[in-house]
Amino acid sequence: MPYVLGMDIGSTSTAAAVARWRGGTWARPEVVPLDADSAVVPSVLHLSPDGSLRVGEPGADDGSRTTRDFVGRLGDDVPLVLGGEACPPQTLIAELAAWVVERVSAREGGLAEAVVLSHPAGWGPHRRELLHRALWDLDLRNVTLLPRPVAVAESHAARGFPGTTAAVYALGGTTFEAALVRRDPRGTYETFGLPQGLPAVGGGDFDEALAEHVRTVLGRELAGAEGRDGHPTPRELLAECDRAKRELTVGTETDVVLALSTGAVRVPVTRARFEDLIRPTVQATVDLLVRAVHSAGLTPAQLDGVLLAGGSTRIPVVRELLAAAFPVPVEVEPDPQLTAATGAALAAGQVVSPRPRRPVPPPRSAPVSGGGPAVPARQPTAHDQALPGVPPPRPPVRIAPLHLPKASRLALARGRGRDG
Repeated sequence: MPYVLGMDIGSTSTAAAVARWRGGTWARPEVVPLDADSAVVPSVLHLSPDGSLRVGEPGADDGSRTTRDFVGRLGDDVPLVLGGEACPPQTLIAELAAWVVERVSAREGGLAEAVVLSHPAGWGPHRRELLHRALWDLDLRNVTLLPRPVAVAESHAARGFPGTTAAVYALGGTTFEAALVRRDPRGTYETFGLPQGLPAVGGGDFDEALAEHVRTVLGRELAGAEGRDGHPTPRELLAECDRAKRELTVGTETDVVLALSTGAVRVPVTRARFEDLIRPTVQATVDLLVRAVHSAGLTPAQLDGVLLAGGSTRIPVVRELLAAAFPVPVEVEPDPQLTAATGAALAAGQVVSPRPRRPVPPPRSAPVSGGGPAVPARQPTAHDQALPGVPPPRPPVRIAPLHLPKASRLALARGRGRDG
């Protein structure tokens, strides 16, 4: 059955969704499980001794053969070093994308008609061109790059969001993005205004805040002993705090449980206490979103809604502070960690079968800037020329075939790190 693929490669996790052709239209996207235990897989690559790259957290690692958070390094002049070998970030992103394409094609029994990969709103032509070339080198030649806020808006629109102009609040594991979107004449979304971001703020900071609270409570019992025999390592402590954080998104209290040399200890934590710990950081992200709105010549009341994405937006205090700053609906999907991937799959269907033009109400903004079609056949590169006020051409209906990637210099293993 023909299908299209949407991918979201985030700083901490990667998700994918497919939309299948049924009854003369593209059906609602379905998330593709990338891990046996989860719909997402960690955005982590591990270089095995045989030279292959494996996806996901390794069982054991000396630290020099595993790389994380390489998405945020795209555009850096200094490459990452993995197992003593220089690896440009765009190559690592392309390798992970190739792994997703291959995994999905094996599951679906064939290749996708089109692929859309979301990317941060702040990426300019240079970064997009770097990634396009890396994808091309792996024979991924029908991949459309789409700003993540557009993918988020497409997903919310498919679930019934009727608005024309919205703010997108995306809070992930280690990054935060604030951007504005509006409907274009085709009924799809485009970005406008100036995106804002905090590259080192996300759910990981919330885990660290809770870990510091645990260290304070346990005092000498834990101080300076992390990683020693009989004590949890710093990574193990953060993992336990991440588990507790997730429980507090639905419950009002939980325990952080640690195994010490003296036995198991429990540190009770209430949701109220946890939210007090992270409230200043969350407020900073909300303030940045308000700034993005004002920079576009709008006020929060002029928006039709605030659209949420990213796993960290499950935390109730996020919606609480957004509702206090924005007198408009604050929309969040059941699993916001998958919102961008499902929106990318919806956009991939538009690449193959573009929507007809339809009249839309004019945006309520005064000055606007930037923006392009919600789903261009190819993102503009540094060599492209755009005429002011003239929209780029519509995506073509005929799509070049997607080929499975050739063996690269760092051959990507089919299995995850722990799968052997």
